[in-house]
Amino acid sequence: MDHLAYRHVLAEHLAGSELPFPPAEFATRRERVRRAMGAAGLEALLLTDPADLFYLTGYHTFEVSVYACLVVTPERLVLQVPSIETGPAVVTATVDEILGYRWENLEEVIDPLAETLAPCRTIGLDAFGAGLRFGVIRELRSRLGAGRFRDDGGALLDAIRIVKTPAELDCLRESARLTAVGLDAAVAAIQPGVTDNEVAAEGARALLAAGSEFMSLQPIVTTGARSSTIHVNHKRTLIGEDEPVFLEFGAAYQRYTAPMMRTAVAGRASAEMQAVRDLCRALYETLLGELRPGNTFDAAARAAEAVLAPQAERLFFSGVFGYAVGAQFPPSWVEGTGYIARGQSREFAENMVFHLPLCLRLPGQWGIGLSDTVRVTPTGGEALTHNDWQLREV
Repeated sequence: MDHLAYRHVLAEHLAGSELPFPPAEFATRRERVRRAMGAAGLEALLLTDPADLFYLTGYHTFEVSVYACLVVTPERLVLQVPSIETGPAVVTATVDEILGYRWENLEEVIDPLAETLAPCRTIGLDAFGAGLRFGVIRELRSRLGAGRFRDDGGALLDAIRIVKTPAELDCLRESARLTAVGLDAAVAAIQPGVTDNEVAAEGARALLAAGSEFMSLQPIVTTGARSSTIHVNHKRTLIGEDEPVFLEFGAAYQRYTAPMMRTAVAGRASAEMQAVRDLCRALYETLLGELRPGNTFDAAARAAEAVLAPQAERLFFSGVFGYAVGAQFPPSWVEGTGYIARGQSREFAENMVFHLPLCLRLPGQWGIGLSDTVRVTPTGGEALTHNDWQLREV
């Protein structure tokens, strides 16, 4: 049985059986996108980011390194996937047509995709999107004419995805609940002499046992001097007496992730550690007040920078006070639709959701990080996760 026959037989039994939301939810999302396409003068969108495909169709798989795309027109949705992803396309997606190609032969992508796009005079691309293959776009431009393609398709969809629907907020709240379960289990495992791997293992076990799907990022656990280096992870390192242990977890529920950071100390926290914790909390409280409709991301970042300024030369901070989260796939839970940082002119709107990754690092010594995932409300930020904002001593 080849992948074409497999698709038809599987559809008889399981078509749409793992659709993550009711069809009405996807219909609402598509209506918004098509309305925006009309306003922008686009007759088609060609999307390749796995999260965009999921957002409009429900399509999801753990194998997101292979080429897949979605063509959106005012009348149709056409999903193109490799042969090994035929099953997920049938059971998780709601589309008008599925185009398959042999996994091992990427050249089979071009003919059916060009035929699908041929009637469309203006085609929006997400030029910075994950999965957009240069070879595919080169061939399409050669056959259809480069003048048909515009690079503003990603911005169009980002402006819609960044504001969450009630169904999305429910998923983020459930992720927040699961994330806390994992962090509680991990913190309970911390003591001098155990390894960062053992702590991560307990947290991961609790996340999966409580109901998390495969995560967009694995649990992050670092200790002591290693916690002062951004974006390293557990590496069989013993936890020392009175060392801080930094943790950042994010459970996945229907692909939605509400991350949270905590820091615990295997013994007693120093006065300097507590002072940095206090600064993290002050940054958080400032940001909550700034996350209100009409205020800009830039203004919120500048307000937080003013709080950080007295310690800005001594402590390392990434420069991004928040990033949008929602549905995502490995290798990251960052949605990519918006960042709270200097120079970002977009305005907040109700029901945008951001993770506020407030981790301050004293290079070569340690890092202290605490965070919540928050929703924008008419009066400011509201936490979806439930951090106690304490530097726990265990």
